[in-house]
Amino acid sequence: MTLIVGTESTWSLRVWMCLQMLKQPVKLEVVHLGAPGYSSKLLRLSQSGLVPVLKTEHGAIHDSMAIIEYLNERYDGALYPKSTMERALARSLCAEVHSGFMALREQCGFSVKPVAPLTQRSPELSDELQRIERIFARAKGRFMFSEPCAVDTMFAVMAYRLESYGIHLNTSAAKYQKSLIEWSLLQQALAEGRRWLTLE
Repeated sequence: MTLIVGTESTWSLRVWMCLQMLKQPVKLEVVHLGAPGYSSKLLRLSQSGLVPVLKTEHGAIHDSMAIIEYLNERYDGALYPKSTMERALARSLCAEVHSGFMALREQCGFSVKPVAPLTQRSPELSDELQRIERIFARAKGRFMFSEPCAVDTMFAVMAYRLESYGIHLNTSAAKYQKSLIEWSLLQQALAEGRRWLTLE
């Protein structure tokens, strides 16, 4: 398999983390998003013009959620909880991250490099942070469910984004945020993301 990723791409990091959870070797093609000519290069590699894209013997799959679903089916449901209800909840949370939290994205742009702390929060961002606190407070322990799964890759990248801007959650939500930031797989992903920036 070949994974086409973009620099400073949260979705590329999340899919990379899922592949690491599955212990599946993958060849990488890195696109430097924002570099001169990157759009034309990306269109040659991705029909949607977006990253990530997973090239498999079955064809190319674009969009992070579609890739995660493909990997989950291919590897015996390994990326979601075994319980039907927990599996449905995990998918709901992944979808919410995938389609929502626009104020967070706009006001706290993602970077694997240091960023300046956030000094002001819009009402929209404050509302989203309250929602994130409610979600994080549901975690059963170090991870959202009994074992790490795809939803933890979603929230690990988010937890890092929050911390990088000096946003620390309260009460039980803080425990999950801290656990995700300390998760060795997230630390590996951030190191990998920094490595992508150094590639030609």
